[in-house]
Amino acid sequence: MNNNELIKRDLSVLWHPCTQMKDHEWLPLIPIKRGKGVWLEDYDGNRYLDAISSWWVNLFGHSNPKINAAIQQQSKQLEHVLLAGFSHEPAVKLAEELVKILPEPLERCFFTDNGSSAVEAALKMSYHYWRNLGQNGKTKFIALTNSYHGETLGALAVGGVDLYKKTYHPLLMDVLTVQSPDCFYREPGESNRDYSIRMFEPMRRKLEKYHKEVCAVIIEPLVQCAGNMRMYDSIYLWLLRQACNEFGVHLIADEIATGFGRTGSMFACEQADISPDIMCLSKGLTGGYLPLAVVATTDRLYRAFYDDYETLKAFLHSHSYTGNALACSAAIATLAIFKEKNVIKNNKSLEKCMLDAVLPIVDHPHVAEIRQQGMIIAIEMVKNKATKESFPWQQRRGLHVYQYGLKNEMLLRPLGNVVYFMPPYVIKPQEIRQMADVAIKGIDLATKN
Repeated sequence: MNNNELIKRDLSVLWHPCTQMKDHEWLPLIPIKRGKGVWLEDYDGNRYLDAISSWWVNLFGHSNPKINAAIQQQSKQLEHVLLAGFSHEPAVKLAEELVKILPEPLERCFFTDNGSSAVEAALKMSYHYWRNLGQNGKTKFIALTNSYHGETLGALAVGGVDLYKKTYHPLLMDVLTVQSPDCFYREPGESNRDYSIRMFEPMRRKLEKYHKEVCAVIIEPLVQCAGNMRMYDSIYLWLLRQACNEFGVHLIADEIATGFGRTGSMFACEQADISPDIMCLSKGLTGGYLPLAVVATTDRLYRAFYDDYETLKAFLHSHSYTGNALACSAAIATLAIFKEKNVIKNNKSLEKCMLDAVLPIVDHPHVAEIRQQGMIIAIEMVKNKATKESFPWQQRRGLHVYQYGLKNEMLLRPLGNVVYFMPPYVIKPQEIRQMADVAIKGIDLATKN
């Protein structure tokens, strides 16, 4: 088997996600045969450093021995059983381990299959909570511009990126939208903290006006990942938590991409010393192995559904593979690595290495900003550095960086004009420098004319 043989077979039967398939008339697919650590290898023997953790899911490298062993062992005993009326030890143990590390008072875990389904469950859970309490007027949600929460209809509705949302707008519920505290737009000399405080005022006004109609505010803490890796200060989260308390509105933290160490702490909310009413987790939960998501919430919220069957207060939301035993085992092994390797602390040196490696491009005439939050680095390419004028999206400058990367052993998949790194935590300093060197050269070539 070689690359061309598998590509031909692929294009005859598959429809790939987030892809204009006609591009593959001239942009070859990359068929991967195996992975080890941060490296992927195709059928022709070419290697690619996975600088984006395969869509942000891989934490401890491909073919991780500990996670491999956990899945293999579990497969000999139980692969899956329904979680309605039944249970199994991996689901219980995973929930126990999560409750130990989640911000208090999050102490109940509801399993779903993936990030979008976790957001759907969280939205329904919040709405249903208020309904069970007799507050039927609470039917709306507040979300931020430039946000992304998934691509099922409820998740799309509370998202704010037109690229994904605009086509399906007629199908979506109405949502109250507030301007993002995205610090890319701060005034010259204005700190991220001051800008985030200033940008909280629109949120406060919206809550003051609509809180009787609002179930919850949903946000991505600290980083709007699919929204071009835009970032804001943790003070915004602290202010939002206080306002949600004041106005009687749930706070839903979508930590699907920001959780499990990506932002420099186990969960991004910890950096504001706050806890949401509902937290959505997925992606890194299983170390990048299997689909699994968790909606974590408080006992107070859980108790609103706990009643006699005849009251019809139960949360009748389900997925066939809820709490899959193999996925839970992978997640348990992943959490064990965090404890055994002191990952959050050890990542600090990697974070510094990543920043040092990209500093040579900070004064580039077509780089508006280099921003970092923990193990995430983003480099924003612009047409005009002084005004931050963007390149026209039709020019696909990021695609040029992607193509250059593939020619130089690097999987970079920019978001529009934003080149970013979100590598597995097992990356080595020399691999970080290699990653940055390829990205810098790619950016230079992509912005020359």
